[in-house]
Amino acid sequence: MKEKPVTIAILKRLSPLDGLQKENLESLVKKTAIHTLEAGRILFKEGDQKKRTIYVIKGELVLLSGGEEVTIIEGGSKEAQHPVAHVIPRRVTAKARSRVEYLAIDSDLLDVMLTWDQTGSYEVNELGLGGDDKDSSDDWMLTLLQTKAFHKIPPANIQAIFMRMQQVNHKAGDVVIKQGDEGDFFYVVIKGGCSVTRETPLNKDGIKLADLGVGDTFGEEALISDARRNATVTMSANGSLMRLAKEDFKSLLNEPLLKWVSKEQGNEIVSNGGVWLDVRLPSEFENFHEPDAINIPLYFIRLKLSTLDANKQYVVVCDTGRRSSAGAYILNERGFDAFVLRDGLAMSEDD
Repeated sequence: MKEKPVTIAILKRLSPLDGLQKENLESLVKKTAIHTLEAGRILFKEGDQKKRTIYVIKGELVLLSGGEEVTIIEGGSKEAQHPVAHVIPRRVTAKARSRVEYLAIDSDLLDVMLTWDQTGSYEVNELGLGGDDKDSSDDWMLTLLQTKAFHKIPPANIQAIFMRMQQVNHKAGDVVIKQGDEGDFFYVVIKGGCSVTRETPLNKDGIKLADLGVGDTFGEEALISDARRNATVTMSANGSLMRLAKEDFKSLLNEPLLKWVSKEQGNEIVSNGGVWLDVRLPSEFENFHEPDAINIPLYFIRLKLSTLDANKQYVVVCDTGRRSSAGAYILNERGFDAFVLRDGLAMSEDD
């Protein structure tokens, strides 16, 4: 399917996009495009459950139910100002009668933007950003809003998060956080990039765990678990970060995202197809662990996310609940459905 740029003028003709503030419309313009569907092709089928808000921009789209024509939506018409068959799962099939140009927006993202927009919004200059940094500020904000984590956080919290963040500038080679230090801030990359490394007894120079770019976050593990930093983050290029203090992070971001379960509830999740995910060290895991549990130490969890099944539920465990809460936060932040075993395995073993 071919794509072409969308404009603010097009977005402002559509409902409820016409209610968004200018900053959000500008962000949507950068992140969305107009798609083309040739005559005779299916846009979606009856029963479709993809969370997309779809608008017909040009052409004719016919809606069918049980093979029978229900209605035709023509681009530019009054009906086309509203989303197509917006109820999920879809109750109709949509087929292009002529060549159709359409817009598709992630429904969760749009819902977050609308809710946040209507409960109070941010101003870029209040965040200390402006001028040449305005485009990058739009990028990192929208990237965060698109993450599944932000879909689960109350809109008032989202506004408070952005308003309480502080901008810090760094040069290439600057160490932002050092392995072994106390945790004090949660960070978002808004310009430039960072490298994450972990020192081991066999490698004092550090093993590279990840490269981070605009919109990526780091520093949450130590804040959640009240432990020392488990890796070093160094600027790989000149850039800027936004940071959120530990107490603000815990109350605004961490607490709304974590789902705690008892041992009994954890067993039920696993019996229904879920997985025990143990984030302790291999030596601890070998000593004792839940049957059929998988072991990914907390400091490797970002590196191993691709090995996990996004369609499964995970019950994250450690001895006390501290490391597992940090692991579950990272999983939930990236769209997984993760739970934390309350009080950890040590308490469960005693029960």
